[in-house]
Amino acid sequence: MQIFRKISFWGCLLFCSHLLYGQATIEKWKVFELTLSGPNTGNPFTEIHLAGKFIKDGDTVMVTGFYDGEGIYKIRFMPQKEGKWTYVTTCNDKKLDNKKGNFVCTPAQNNNHGPVLVKDTFYFAYADGTPHYSFGTTCYGWVHQGDSLADVTLKTLSNGYFNKMRMCIFPKSYDWNNNEPLYYPFEGTPLKNWNFSRLNPAFFRNIERRIKQLDSLGIQADLIVFHPYDRWGFSTLDRTTEDMYIEYIIARFAAYKNVWWSMANEYDFMRNKKLSDWDYYIEQFAKKDKFHHLISIHNGTKIYDHTNPLITHASIQGEDTYKAKEYRNTYKKPVVFDECRYEGNIPWSWGNLTAQSLTEKFWRGFTNGGFVGHGETYVTENPVNFPNKSSDVLWWSKGGVLRGESSERIKFLRKIIESAPSWLKPIPLFTWMPFSCVGVDHEYYLGYLNDAQPRSIIINLPVDASYNVEIIDTWNMTITSLEKKFSGRSLIELPGKPYTAVRIVKQK
Repeated sequence: MQIFRKISFWGCLLFCSHLLYGQATIEKWKVFELTLSGPNTGNPFTEIHLAGKFIKDGDTVMVTGFYDGEGIYKIRFMPQKEGKWTYVTTCNDKKLDNKKGNFVCTPAQNNNHGPVLVKDTFYFAYADGTPHYSFGTTCYGWVHQGDSLADVTLKTLSNGYFNKMRMCIFPKSYDWNNNEPLYYPFEGTPLKNWNFSRLNPAFFRNIERRIKQLDSLGIQADLIVFHPYDRWGFSTLDRTTEDMYIEYIIARFAAYKNVWWSMANEYDFMRNKKLSDWDYYIEQFAKKDKFHHLISIHNGTKIYDHTNPLITHASIQGEDTYKAKEYRNTYKKPVVFDECRYEGNIPWSWGNLTAQSLTEKFWRGFTNGGFVGHGETYVTENPVNFPNKSSDVLWWSKGGVLRGESSERIKFLRKIIESAPSWLKPIPLFTWMPFSCVGVDHEYYLGYLNDAQPRSIIINLPVDASYNVEIIDTWNMTITSLEKKFSGRSLIELPGKPYTAVRIVKQK
């Protein structure tokens, strides 16, 4: 009896129904997977067209299946409504056609909040309404490094610094990332003798494994579909191959709730592609991903026109994170500075920020109504001459461990933002000073003084309420409460140090 007292009503009901009827169950927003055996001759990637129709109470969702190698075909589906679902397959091969079944979608449990969506124009929230504040990082090639290094990366991520990871699907060829990947996306012989009509399922299995590992840590997988840093020919595919690749990754990955789609890293550096190509890719993901994951595109020097209605949020490369407020007003979308330069010591200017500077960019971005992403590029071997760009492990390229000091400060900011009221908006609270502030009118204000070091500030608070004021040292990660309560036009004394923030909360 003690055991059954601990089982929820739903759990008990579904446990009993499974015993009696053998009916499959799947938790809301998790992956239902149908596995079928079919032909392994010819070219299953181009000749077999498999799909699954999922039906519940008149709602019908059609998703594409995919070939997983060795005669195995799969269809993946993410149920977004509780209750009984039925399904039937359609295929041009009789062995895979008209396969029927059903399953019960059970309520989401524990920390399963569903996929991230846009909320109220400028914000993100999970499907159950829980706010999502994007604190991202970049590890372009971590999925291609093997289990030993990937395990170290995941252990680092488990410390709670970040909740989103930018990562490339195709392997990347660049300084400090010149090793060959574990797997290649196409069949053939490295480095250039590829059969672009046949994908390599082992390559994509490895990536989906990493997607699931990130999900277990509550981290979004921001998948970069194309990028220019290539020596294998994967950046110059023809349209037929691109279409096959896009349909395949949607079929394989879209049922995972923590997936985001980024069309490119630095789209404008892919000189062989036109703007019309990028518009086409965006349209394909918007149309074929039946679970409607977030879609973005990242720039090099030329920012994409994020007013495109199929783009869900603005992904910006730019170091002026205070422009988040300006971009919000221009694009009417959430603004994410996915790259604002990185903390590190490499020769290239985009990768040698101090930890103080990157921390400041985070605070300026968030207190102007945006979101900001982290990256770290510390070289430890031969730091003077940088002669060996292959052997050193930089977080930005391969993952591993974090050597910098900004990550703890970013985690500190994350706790402050996540403990604040939801849906903070830019508010001009400070008088005569160009400092940034977000808040909820009359209730909560979080202001940042950048690298200025005034000994005091004057602010205009509502006169009909009393407010608690806290001084935040964003570098030393301390919060000091002032004994005095404030209202109306107020003079607040400060420590006269840079990187100071002020939190003002209405007394209950």
